[in-house]
Amino acid sequence: MPRWKELPTELHPRVRQLAVRLRAVKDHSELTTRQLAAKTGYSPRSWQRYLNGTSLPPREAVEALARIGGDDRNRLLVLHEFAAERWAEGRPAAPGAPQEDPAVPHDAPVGRRPRGRLRWVVVSTLSVALVLSVSVSLLLAVRLSETRAQLANARAGAGAAAPAVVSETMVPVVYTCEPEQRDGRWYAGLSSTTVAILAYTYMGPEVAEAQCLLDRAGFPPGDIDGVFGPLTQRAVQRLQTREGLVVDGVVGPHTWKALRRREAR
Repeated sequence: MPRWKELPTELHPRVRQLAVRLRAVKDHSELTTRQLAAKTGYSPRSWQRYLNGTSLPPREAVEALARIGGDDRNRLLVLHEFAAERWAEGRPAAPGAPQEDPAVPHDAPVGRRPRGRLRWVVVSTLSVALVLSVSVSLLLAVRLSETRAQLANARAGAGAAAPAVVSETMVPVVYTCEPEQRDGRWYAGLSSTTVAILAYTYMGPEVAEAQCLLDRAGFPPGDIDGVFGPLTQRAVQRLQTREGLVVDGVVGPHTWKALRRREAR
């Protein structure tokens, strides 16, 4: 697994989140940037800029990486939309690059600004951002509701003592950790995966499994609710620091190996 260099400190958190996620998918694919370029049509230098946070990748490049790395295309595109909205707020400036006012055309007379056009651009941008925010919120709400409904049905079919209740208010699901050792590895009874990639905003029993193992390792992630939130992300980063892994807050094969190790270091 390559040692990534630090991302620029001035990056907006949304852009940083996308770059970290792209790095995790590339690591999972085990491809070099040259191999990635051959499969996607984007040059190795372009991929280096995308992965190091100095250039925002186009949507097509993100889709291609999701396909090659076997990642969830929709989730990756949602992160890309968030990053695209915030890119100008935290974009690293190239040394010596001239500062230009994007609202003023190059051929505009000195001292005059197209106020009407600027107002229209601002209103259009805000409208698009609002529509995207509402769409993403609805998508996440539907996905969360479906996941919890599936869990409730599974528990009811298995004859569980207290099946989860899913209502319009979306009462949070609380998972039960049942740690045990099998073949020299720890399991919490919620998932047996060792390769699933989990990152911020992910949800489901795989996330709950990671939360249980983080708590066993001495890094409490908050509630065992199957939602990869900020507390879970910080717990993953602390574990990665202790284990000498790349500290990116993403659970991948190397982090799973550390979580399932029979005895903590």
